[in-house]
Amino acid sequence: MPDGSPPPNLTLRSPKTLATAGLIAEVDIPMIEAVAARYAIAIPPALAALITAPNDPIGRQFIPHADELITALHESTDPIADEALSPVLGLVHRYPDRALLKPLLACPVYCRFCFRREQIGPDGGLLTQAQLGATYEYLRAHPGIREVILTGGDPLILSPRRLGDILANLSSIPHIEVLRIHTRVPVADPSLVTEDLASALDITTPLFIAVHINHAAELTAAACAALNLLQRRAIPILGQSVLLAGVNDTEALLADLFRAMLRARIKPYYLHQLDAAPGTARFYVSPERGRALMAALRGKISGTALPVYVFEQPGGAGKLPL
Repeated sequence: MPDGSPPPNLTLRSPKTLATAGLIAEVDIPMIEAVAARYAIAIPPALAALITAPNDPIGRQFIPHADELITALHESTDPIADEALSPVLGLVHRYPDRALLKPLLACPVYCRFCFRREQIGPDGGLLTQAQLGATYEYLRAHPGIREVILTGGDPLILSPRRLGDILANLSSIPHIEVLRIHTRVPVADPSLVTEDLASALDITTPLFIAVHINHAAELTAAACAALNLLQRRAIPILGQSVLLAGVNDTEALLADLFRAMLRARIKPYYLHQLDAAPGTARFYVSPERGRALMAALRGKISGTALPVYVFEQPGGAGKLPL
């Protein structure tokens, strides 16, 4: 990195810091500022250290691009109808037996293909105690809900105390049998996975953690150590990925990713077809190609390494296996 680069322990949050770190050209700062005015930027040190070029598989996921300001006709600000299916602020009830709880809308890293990119950011809504209370009341009033999935934003950037309080409240609802947390933290900022956080997650209610990982390089030694801290508490780890052009859209790259997950004791769970959020067309891979890739992997890698390839249907109709 050139002289004057930001300290290596700081998250890059502006076009100027991206340029100073050598991740974009100085001449591109005005263009990236236009993108940043609409969509948040954050690249934590653990991921910035993996980027060798703006368009490599890691840089492509996190470095802003001018094409983000181009909205295709098929793209939507709410591609999976979160808002339409939100009976209470912060809660999405899409499936009869499951509900999503979004306690905050901030993340340690902002993916350039995120389907919630219109809602998330560093000032993203942190639910108040009263608002969380309203979600608990809704859940208590709907005994058909057996599983609650904490997502956001990223729940693992909450303090261990606050996260532990949420888990305790959910665990106190008799008909909730399983809890799940969706996160990027172990790969994006492994330092946040502390003993205190692991202790907050050490609960009697069955808890699964689904980690979003799109490329084998994201599973660094630090990321694996963070995951191991959770696994030592008997927390099963699932792997979620998005099929992305220029990131993981070859047979070899997907095989490397899924095998790396297994080595880290992560069960590959879902490979998602890209959701049609605004400005994400450059990441699009056709479902036909996705099916061909998954078919090519079958029999070549362990069955335990194969996730389910799914498409989130528009309008909140739920996941469709592809």
